[in-house]
Amino acid sequence: MGSLRRIDDYPALLDEAWAQHLAPRAPNAPTVISTFAGCGGSSLGYSMAGFRELLAVEWEQNAADTFRLNFPHVPLYHGDIAKLSVEECLRIAGIAPGELDVFDGSPPCQGFSTAGKRETGDARNQLFREFVRLLNGLRPRAFVMENVSGMVKGDFKVIFAEILRTLKACGYRVKARLLNAMYFGVPQSRDRMIFVGVREDLGVEPSHPSGWSVPVIVRDALVGVAPPDSPKLTPHALACWKAAAPGESVGKLKSVRKLDAARVAGTLTKGGGFREPLHFSEPRSASTAERRRIGSFPDAFKFTGHRSAMERIGNSVPPLLMRSIAAHVRGLIRP
Repeated sequence: MGSLRRIDDYPALLDEAWAQHLAPRAPNAPTVISTFAGCGGSSLGYSMAGFRELLAVEWEQNAADTFRLNFPHVPLYHGDIAKLSVEECLRIAGIAPGELDVFDGSPPCQGFSTAGKRETGDARNQLFREFVRLLNGLRPRAFVMENVSGMVKGDFKVIFAEILRTLKACGYRVKARLLNAMYFGVPQSRDRMIFVGVREDLGVEPSHPSGWSVPVIVRDALVGVAPPDSPKLTPHALACWKAAAPGESVGKLKSVRKLDAARVAGTLTKGGGFREPLHFSEPRSASTAERRRIGSFPDAFKFTGHRSAMERIGNSVPPLLMRSIAAHVRGLIRP
């Protein structure tokens, strides 16, 4: 990891990133198609890095609605990726095989996750094959596939090796590496496995970006944040909150933690227990605006409802992490 710089004004960093997203695209801007797009965390990162998105694919209704709310000009295939043919994908994107710059995807990872039951036979572990099917048909210059760190632990090392072999067999040089979002401007410790592949004929070795930021602590991330929209805790939850030290588990629920204002936040999930994480000084769960900041979504990014926002942010690739990955991959294929 290279030299890390301190972020003195995190809200200003997000404002700058949002301005990059809104900036007009150059005629020769690199292109991307995003699968398993969710509400658009990855899409926002690519847009911040100057990409033009030709198509997004997402099946979940609220995620699709949120995506449309924030990316009204990006064509969205709202449905089962298994039913999206290569031909339809090319038609909607307006390209021929080999013309796309980056093919992106974050296949659902619950079967791999250390937070779940980690069942090797989980059907969701096979969804990467739909990614591979479209990868073979589109023949992009590069691809990025994101998943959780749990896929290289225990029995899942076998699945990880199979995924790596399958991706290489598509005609790509592939490297996989764990990246922690907290070193890429995100005030959240979130490890993710990032696969980067570059098409063999380009003769370029794939690589990953180096971390560039000192972790942003919660207090600095929430400067000037909007008033809370989250409900107060129940009497039982309140008693557990009072007894918990900053950064520690609340009550008997190991996954529910109170934020520590002086440290980077832990990994945001789609929610559970008392609607974790809990605020560090007020007896309530973190608000939508606070989760948005911790997830590195700019304040202008729109969500619908506290519960839905919690799920969307918890399932998303942090935009600032993907901005760094996208900019790095752009440099590999567009030197």
